[in-house]
Amino acid sequence: MLFNDRRHAGKLLADKLDAYRNRQPLILAVPRGGVTVAREVWEALGGDLDLIITRKIGAPYQPELAIGAVTGDGFTMLNDQLVSRLNVQEDYIKKTVEKEQAEINRRLEDYRGNRPLPVVDQRLVILIDDGVATGYTLLAALRSLQQKEPSRLILAVPVGPPDTFSMLEREVDELVYIEAPSYFAAVGQFYRQFDQISDKEVKDVLKEIWMKEQ
Repeated sequence: MLFNDRRHAGKLLADKLDAYRNRQPLILAVPRGGVTVAREVWEALGGDLDLIITRKIGAPYQPELAIGAVTGDGFTMLNDQLVSRLNVQEDYIKKTVEKEQAEINRRLEDYRGNRPLPVVDQRLVILIDDGVATGYTLLAALRSLQQKEPSRLILAVPVGPPDTFSMLEREVDELVYIEAPSYFAAVGQFYRQFDQISDKEVKDVLKEIWMKEQ
């Protein structure tokens, strides 16, 4: 299965989420690519669209190796086995969490301005990205959302590997996806067009949608 682009993937996801049309879902997109996908879902279902950002906590001297993840509200998830094996010090984790949380908040302010954060409590929440690989940062986002007690939590992504989906499915009330190929190298391999989304495009989408919501 090849998606033409993120809009095409979003339309296919929207079809699979049709049961939630007109139920005022809170659609939370992972920027940047997830915003384009989520826009198509919002157009079909209605409700509210906003953002959620999660940052990985990189290992000392190996920043690409994730030993955990943090969300904008300060929720932190650590891979305790990896932290122990690498002998990562608590002070390093604390400083890195503070740095990554500050970056999340900077990005949210850049994208959203001073708009109040959405209320999750007792809302139907649909978390959307353009695809998933290891799923670690999405896992942190889901667990952060769980603590806010949504009435129903749905994860909707076009594509990801079966083992990652099996892990994430345990965290949600419903998992919605289009393809779960056994051979998976990267999300981009399943898109004919997978261009980098700019910050301006994210802000333009949000501005357009929020004007329509008023």
